[in-house]
Amino acid sequence: MIQRIDVGARMSEVAVHNGTVYLAGQIAEDASQDIEGQTRQVLQSIDDLLAKAGSHKTKILMAQIFLKDLADFDGMNRVWDAWVVAGHTPCRATVQAHLAKPQWKLEIVATAAI
Repeated sequence: MIQRIDVGARMSEVAVHNGTVYLAGQIAEDASQDIEGQTRQVLQSIDDLLAKAGSHKTKILMAQIFLKDLADFDGMNRVWDAWVVAGHTPCRATVQAHLAKPQWKLEIVATAAI
């Protein structure tokens, strides 16, 4: 069985299947903020969506981070490092990417266990 959460016309924010939670790419609601502010917003969205699915950031298996500008790598990592739980850091990839809107500084896609 597949469970979908926050279903929209184009996409769902979350899909759950066989004990795995798949999140859509998360972006900042307030894109006027700097990289640290946008990263905090995105990580809060991930926390909230995982909670809706019955999971937690300690159960993230893989995170894919898309940065508009690699110059923001250190700022993003400062927030990330404060957010992750020691001993529960997920596999991760970070790449530079053109994002759908120019004001977005990052987008994060995460996959977690229940």
